[in-house]
Amino acid sequence: KTVVTGGHEDAAAFIAALPKKSRMEAETLDKLFREVTGWQPQLWAGSMIGYGRYHYTYESGREGEAMATGFRPAKARISVYLMPGYTDFPHLFDKLGKFKRGKSCLYINKLADIDSSVLGHLIRAALDDLARKWPVAPS
Repeated sequence: KTVVTGGHEDAAAFIAALPKKSRMEAETLDKLFREVTGWQPQLWAGSMIGYGRYHYTYESGREGEAMATGFRPAKARISVYLMPGYTDFPHLFDKLGKFKRGKSCLYINKLADIDSSVLGHLIRAALDDLARKWPVAPS
């Protein structure tokens, strides 16, 4: 379960406090996520910049709230969170560039390794897929 730890101002302050290279990449990603989603960022779990939210309930009865999409800037690599179903878009992965896949995210060493336009299409496709499973709300 991921928790919101701050609003838009906290997300902006978090990005502003990053080292220069990470800050520049985070600012670029923030702009892309805002354009694609139309939502303001929130700080989740202290170090993830999230856009939108959804409430889930599994068959087991476990439930919670999570960010709909977002990213986590880190010194070694950037994690881009695309949530369930994002792997259903191989045609976009073929054009994205250099990255590694995790269960619900992409790992990118540096933004120069990927095509940001393709990433924008992937974010939108993953959000649309998520919204078919659970109601997604703005952040």
